Amino acid sequence: MDWYVAINIFLLILFGLVALYSLQINIENPDFTLLKRQVIFLIVGLVFYLFFSYINYHVWGDYYKVILLVTFFLLGLVLVLGITIGGTKGWLGFLGQTFQPVELAKLSLVIFLSRYFSQHAKDVYLMRYVIISGLITAPLIFLVILQPDLGSAVILMITWLVMVIFLPLRKKYYLGMIMMIIVLLAASWLFVFKDYQRERILTFIQPQRDPLGAGYNVKQSIVAVGSGSLIGRGLSLGSQSQLNFLPAQETDFIFAVIAEEMGFVGAGFLLFLFFSLFYRLTKNVKQTQEGFGTFLIVGIMTFMVAQLFINIGMNMGVSPVTGLPLPLVSYGGSALISSLIALGIIQNIYIKNKEKNF
Repeated sequence: MDWYVAINIFLLILFGLVALYSLQINIENPDFTLLKRQVIFLIVGLVFYLFFSYINYHVWGDYYKVILLVTFFLLGLVLVLGITIGGTKGWLGFLGQTFQPVELAKLSLVIFLSRYFSQHAKDVYLMRYVIISGLITAPLIFLVILQPDLGSAVILMITWLVMVIFLPLRKKYYLGMIMMIIVLLAASWLFVFKDYQRERILTFIQPQRDPLGAGYNVKQSIVAVGSGSLIGRGLSLGSQSQLNFLPAQETDFIFAVIAEEMGFVGAGFLLFLFFSLFYRLTKNVKQTQEGFGTFLIVGIMTFMVAQLFINIGMNMGVSPVTGLPLPLVSYGGSALISSLIALGIIQNIYIKNKEKNF
């Protein structure tokens, strides 16, 4: 196994567990419910991580159509039978637990695009297959927007776009796709986005537009990040997080909690771990000599890096609030388990590549 990647993953998860512990330690009669649940999610996720690490990754390419159809079914089912949390109908109930199909949809899209593009990357009519892939990806994005989950929809779109960029297309085609995306965004603004989603984007552009409404979360998050200074206020001693000024502390704004309590040093080390992980995965891309595996690593890295930048950006007021978790760190079983599954697949690519070279 690539122990460098495994240790990075462990340390990132540990950051999240420490942050959850600090959020609950000062509660009267603390029961550490969130921490206990996250540990259970972690155990399940690690089982999946090891399982996917030792299952030949080509299997998922062989069944990419089935995986995609199941994903469409789950995203359709959640619109009918889904549980609404925080204004988003994005959860399905199962055995007393809930999970978000959209987290699996990110990985399913990567598997589909990886298999599809690796099959047709050298075809003389490559642009035709790019268009077909876009026509298949668009309904997936539309189903997520209907929940509505704008943040995850953006991640799916970015994933498709970045994986297309890795194809040997002519420059004029890239320009055409950019124009198409601009038109789609304009149409979405007029006909698809909910009022509160438009308000979040407008508040991002004009932070003082609604300081007690749409801009409240971002304002409190910026205060928390700034108040951490160099070494932080100390675990469980952050005023913004402990006094509940900071909303969604364990999920969307967990980076602000870490920055407030551990300061620039703690937040900087967290970012270093992410950089170290993605740098190692980039090396794996260069060492992988097979198209499907290369596209898989690129696609998984894309949606994780995009979530990282958007999440930290909204914590610091430089991107709109979208409700995206910080990979491996934020509380939540669906996000954690799906991330560990994705990283388990990358681990298997590394293992198979080492075996082939040997």
